[in-house]
Amino acid sequence: MLSEQNELVAKIVSLCKRRGIVFQNSEIYGGIQGFYDYGPIGSLLKNNWKSLWLKNNVQERSDVVLIDGSIITHPKVWEASGHVKNFGDELIECKSCHQRFRPDLIDNVTKCPECGGEFTNPKKFNILFKTEIGVIEGEKIPAYLRGEACQNIYLDFKNIVDSSRVKIPFGIAQIGKAFRNEITPKNFLYRTREFEQWDIQFFCQEKDMNQYYEYWKETRMAWYQGLFNQKKSLRFRQHQKNELAFYAKKAFDIEFEAPWGWSEMEGIHWRGDYDLTQHSKYSHQDLSYLDRTTGKKFIPHIVEASGGVDRSLFFLLLDAYQEQKLDNGETRIFLKLNPKLSAYKMAIFPLAANKPELVSLAENLYTDLSKKYSLDFDDSSNIGKKYRRQDEIGTPWCAVIDYQSLEDGTLSIRDRDTMSQIRIKIEEIDSWLSNKLN
Repeated sequence: MLSEQNELVAKIVSLCKRRGIVFQNSEIYGGIQGFYDYGPIGSLLKNNWKSLWLKNNVQERSDVVLIDGSIITHPKVWEASGHVKNFGDELIECKSCHQRFRPDLIDNVTKCPECGGEFTNPKKFNILFKTEIGVIEGEKIPAYLRGEACQNIYLDFKNIVDSSRVKIPFGIAQIGKAFRNEITPKNFLYRTREFEQWDIQFFCQEKDMNQYYEYWKETRMAWYQGLFNQKKSLRFRQHQKNELAFYAKKAFDIEFEAPWGWSEMEGIHWRGDYDLTQHSKYSHQDLSYLDRTTGKKFIPHIVEASGGVDRSLFFLLLDAYQEQKLDNGETRIFLKLNPKLSAYKMAIFPLAANKPELVSLAENLYTDLSKKYSLDFDDSSNIGKKYRRQDEIGTPWCAVIDYQSLEDGTLSIRDRDTMSQIRIKIEEIDSWLSNKLN
């Protein structure tokens, strides 16, 4: 069973490289563990994934505003948040091969999985990335790459209240990079050292915390369920008392059933007033909120919905990956992605690359539609290879300009999931595609 699970991950990794979705960073130098680059298709996929999140959580709401915070902040930020003191993992090292591991991520902590050697006693290891600010040696200020993206939201809270028309309850959203010097990066995009997070920090009065906590918990799960094929592959997992931060009354993870087991995709956290209180204390600034109607001044409480952009995109690929046995004995691979996520909404082909009249008509259609949609154009190979490539990157529809197109002004549209084909008028393709996507 384990080999089958590992095989699925290996297939996704191979597909990602083969089709320009994700590459190992610095691969020509042997790669660097825990860092990945998004290729031409992957960049479009990831941007679509983030755009859907922004549309759902910012554009379509009047009570959430957006920021884009810096990756490096004042060093005291991480003292105030507790990261300098507490943000770490236990590390054990093999006495023979000197490989290092997190004890909670290996099955047998008595013997090294690489060579069977004995381990050292566990040591605490802070996973913040250190850096320096300044150019003159001896005068540089130590700093950190942010270990989580949400701290910028707390730092900008007062500025947003003062400069905007927001009123409690309201949320601040952000998508941004975070960095963790993970001891054992693993499972492709799931556990990496550089990654993106999307965060919503929703500020409210203490008396309303439970109401908004339950609201965001159910809202975020419903959003994921609307975009994943297998609803049963998603679940809530409640944190046990020994997992909770001291300021949290409850916390739930939205988990995906990955090949290696149930894994966190997004956390819904009860943060209370801890963060703004800490930053008020360390910065000596008043981060309380004044209710203009009641005259009441208070430190807002926070419901957090914080998820991993890269790991959730990886889970989408695992969820979408399909293999289908064809009548000719071949196996067709396709990504059953929601069309809103697909890198290309449609691919346009001329049936034959050596027929100028077909190529010209296809090019004109591509030029016209690409002003409105993300499309691909391919006149490089036979029709079967074209379909195979588009299937593997998840393009939902392929439009083919053929000889009949020259006669009656129609084209053939082939569906990714069913491989069925229909014909419609070329002038109707815009409205047809728009209806499908909306």
